[in-house]
Amino acid sequence: IVGARLVIAEPDGHRDPAYLERVIREEAVTTVHFVPSMLEVFLAGANVEGCGALRRVFASGEALPSATAARLRGVSAAELHNLYGPTEASVDVTFHEVTEA
Repeated sequence: IVGARLVIAEPDGHRDPAYLERVIREEAVTTVHFVPSMLEVFLAGANVEGCGALRRVFASGEALPSATAARLRGVSAAELHNLYGPTEASVDVTFHEVTEA
């Protein structure tokens, strides 16, 4: 509706932080969605500061540790949204935008 493009990772690319960093930079990805454990792997293995187009990070599927949230906020100006939904379905029914507060 707003002219966005969908960029899909190559098979198993979602597990490789260096690959994800490269795709985010090269394709100017603005929005990503991680399970929190993979967000932590991404933060440990990628130069997130080099992903300047990134504006929104969504995390769901597991509890989001406050340390992971703080780590992302320390290296990126992207909004961080912690989503929650029932395990039985792939839906997110509530969210919280993580801020410094």
